[in-house]
Amino acid sequence: MIKINSVTKNFKSGIKKSLIKAVNELSFNIHKNKTLGIIGPNGAGKTSLLKMILGFIKPDKGFIEINEKSPMDYKSRGKTGYLPENPYYYDNLTLNELFLFSFQITKTNKYDFKKRADYLLKKTGLLSVRKAKLSSYSKGMLQKAGICLALINNPDLIIFDEPTSGLDPIARKILSDIILDLKNKNKTIIICSHILNDIEKLCDQIIIMADGKIKAKYLKKDLVKNKTDLEQVFIETVM
Repeated sequence: MIKINSVTKNFKSGIKKSLIKAVNELSFNIHKNKTLGIIGPNGAGKTSLLKMILGFIKPDKGFIEINEKSPMDYKSRGKTGYLPENPYYYDNLTLNELFLFSFQITKTNKYDFKKRADYLLKKTGLLSVRKAKLSSYSKGMLQKAGICLALINNPDLIIFDEPTSGLDPIARKILSDIILDLKNKNKTIIICSHILNDIEKLCDQIIIMADGKIKAKYLKKDLVKNKTDLEQVFIETVM
């Protein structure tokens, strides 16, 4: 389980160094083997929250635990996969070389690693270009490469920040299939996206953020039961 308890994160902005509360007294739990969707307008604090869950930045107040460990703990990080909103890689490397780097730092079983790499490359359609330099990749191909790298170490927790960015409809369908497969394997998944249809389709729990706070929480089963339109709820909540 992931516990977020009274988490606050402040940043200073502008010439006057005005204090901005990117995340303000946030508290909620993400249960193991569940998929959480986080939606909200730009500047809601979504990415700051993800970075704290990943251990990239520390909360100014409150705490986060992943299975009773700090996100900074190397064991937590070793079992976490992450796709950033705008993945960046060295252009002169190949996807094979990035896989090799990941293999060396995660110390995964070689047979399992190769089997997983083959599966991901075939699933994303990157098998034929795995030896090509990343400078030759389109935006959609780079996004698919990021998906592969987020999943290559078979993580227990996967965090996707705008995972469908740059993907065409076919690639979006492939990603949805991958996420549904991960759900069937009892992975814990967090998806941050502006594509409400994807959130509605893939997530068990949904939170709406604005101004660094949680404005609303929903279970998918309740939305379905009450025939609630997520887009309408979102607009009414953040407007």
